[in-house]
Amino acid sequence: MSRIFAGLDFGTTNSTLGLAGRGNAGPRLLALEGAALTIPSALFFSFEDGLTRFGRAAVFEYVDGAEGRFMRALKSVLGSSLMEETTRIGRERLGFVELIARFVAHLREKLEAEAERAAAAGEGEIALDRVVLGRPVHFVDEDDAADRAAEGQLERAARSVGFSEIAFQFEPVAAALYYESTIASEEVALVVDIGGGTSDFSVVRMSPERAKADDRRADILSFAGVHVGGTDFDRQLSIAGVMPHFGLGSETADGKRRLPVWYFNDMATWHRINTLYTPEIARDIRALEREAAEPEKLARFAHLLRHRSGHRLAGAVEAAKVALSDAEAARVVLNEPGLDFAADVDRAGFVAATRDLVGRIGLAIDGALDDAGVGAGAIETVILTGGGAQVPAVRSAAVSRFPHARIAQSDAFGSVGLGLGLDAARKFG
Repeated sequence: MSRIFAGLDFGTTNSTLGLAGRGNAGPRLLALEGAALTIPSALFFSFEDGLTRFGRAAVFEYVDGAEGRFMRALKSVLGSSLMEETTRIGRERLGFVELIARFVAHLREKLEAEAERAAAAGEGEIALDRVVLGRPVHFVDEDDAADRAAEGQLERAARSVGFSEIAFQFEPVAAALYYESTIASEEVALVVDIGGGTSDFSVVRMSPERAKADDRRADILSFAGVHVGGTDFDRQLSIAGVMPHFGLGSETADGKRRLPVWYFNDMATWHRINTLYTPEIARDIRALEREAAEPEKLARFAHLLRHRSGHRLAGAVEAAKVALSDAEAARVVLNEPGLDFAADVDRAGFVAATRDLVGRIGLAIDGALDDAGVGAGAIETVILTGGGAQVPAVRSAAVSRFPHARIAQSDAFGSVGLGLGLDAARKFG
């Protein structure tokens, strides 16, 4: 019976599991939630029935107003000071490595169920003790120690749920491995992987013959990465177009000072929202409401705290961001008992608010070319992957330097997982 190996793409926004074996027709993604091949990287700890839900089920419970604790974008915490802290979940306090481990354990349960099915069907034996984990080029920008710590934290979470043999592969390289399986001749390609929390770029030499080699280090001409991803675009859109309706930029009634900004910045940041749900911050906001020239805005912010609605608002911002990919204007809407909120945003304002992010992506691409020792003219193909690559301004930054290159739109959410599966088959097979 042939052996099949797994590659896990634990993403900021979505996660996938790719499966592949030596000599198989091709890699495939494992269905992780019903028939869906991706699962939102989200957990919901229900205070009503004590159960933990994952993915779309977690999002549904939270949006439906169930009493509990919602966690998302945990990958963004890796390597940060938050990883050394604990957070209260009901009556217990959990560390962030344990939170990530619970999500990875859920995916491993899906892998175990698939292993039983595949063995019964005579399709092959899935190795449950080995996995290739995807990682960005930089978990943390310009801090090698924090970057190493982030990889170690993710490895520790995976080991704690039963993976005893673990390898890592850079996410843009994994995307290139999947694309390489579709070409007929040698190419020099730039892989642009805009994920939920990071953007990674690789210049890679690839061909059908090179694809047969186990060690591809000589074909990877350069790496570059920057801690900018889709959630950062959400954050900037929220700060520019939404948080002013909740008090950002407001003054005190006496006109002597502006209100502190960090509350609003954290409410606009996916992985910081839960840190605001404390009695101390609730008291702070009530005090600011009494001082504010526009107290009704602070009352809206207090509602977000009281009803733990921050992620619901962030989801509405994310939906508006996606809409702006095709439309010139969109509306951020959050309607729930006690709050009827709507704000119009437009593409021009979004472009202005995210200009710095796009500029940082452009600089990272230039750095990848410089490190590879090639000019833009040497790039024959630009491989776009990741949900963030759908944002028009980001796509333009990625492809405008290469007017003569072929633009290959890879599977936006699945190519990394598929490539990790291929890499697992080569490393472990």
